[in-house]
Amino acid sequence: MAVSKALGQLVIIGGAEDKQGDCDILRAFVRRAGGTQARLVVMTVATSLPEEVGEEYRRIFQRLGVEQIDILDTAERDEAEHPEAMDLIEASTGIFFTGGDQARITEVLKGTQLEQLLHQRYEAGAVIAGTSAGAAMMPDVMILEGEGETHPRFEVVSMSEGMGFLPGVVIDQHFAERGRLGRLLSAVVQQPVVLGFGIDEDTAIAVSGNEIEVLGSGSVTVIDVANLSHDNSSQTLRDEPLALCDVRLHILPAGYRFDLNTRRPLFDADPPTVEPPAAKAPPVLKAVAS
Repeated sequence: MAVSKALGQLVIIGGAEDKQGDCDILRAFVRRAGGTQARLVVMTVATSLPEEVGEEYRRIFQRLGVEQIDILDTAERDEAEHPEAMDLIEASTGIFFTGGDQARITEVLKGTQLEQLLHQRYEAGAVIAGTSAGAAMMPDVMILEGEGETHPRFEVVSMSEGMGFLPGVVIDQHFAERGRLGRLLSAVVQQPVVLGFGIDEDTAIAVSGNEIEVLGSGSVTVIDVANLSHDNSSQTLRDEPLALCDVRLHILPAGYRFDLNTRRPLFDADPPTVEPPAAKAPPVLKAVAS
């Protein structure tokens, strides 16, 4: 991947993040966006319940100490060109995309002045976060929909243009909970990319430059197909299983990091070696006189 020059950060959440307890992932987003001095904009474009969802996140961020929180609902494309919407994004330090339908995000925002401004704010240092649909839209090519709990086949996933905040990868959300390994593999093989990230619920990746840190209670599955030794994609019909040989796979829980440039996990230190317990000698059996 090319070296990212953006000064901002991304917080990409696999959905169903904790909103009642410690809110570790949302807390990490707030801290990165400026803490109690953050100026947050909650983007509800993906959801069919913008008022309810927007107010829910407003309450959460207020509980974490943020005072300046605006809800921006761009239900139609022309609303993405309003000066008021542009002013909110221009003044923000953190922008949060809610869940819903990722197709709504691109249908409304793609190619607008607001999309351009979002990229400018990210390049200048703003933090952009998204959960569920707000996570799926982060790459330049996104998963639009697809089947879970199935083996890799071309037909199990459909792709569409994403928002391009993290180009050159594919992202899937609700990953372990909905059995989406097969569809992520199918998506990666169909695109000119080599990395796929499957993010569990209440789990996120925080992206800064070319380094990723895993947050939350689940894991992130990283698929690397750069060194495929064989695949049958050129001979396979749409409804036939894919053969994929020498796929590299990493499972990374919270605290682990990943380098997008080298495509390798980063370790602070090797885990301590645990010695197995010493084997006990078998008991000596004494003969009993009959």
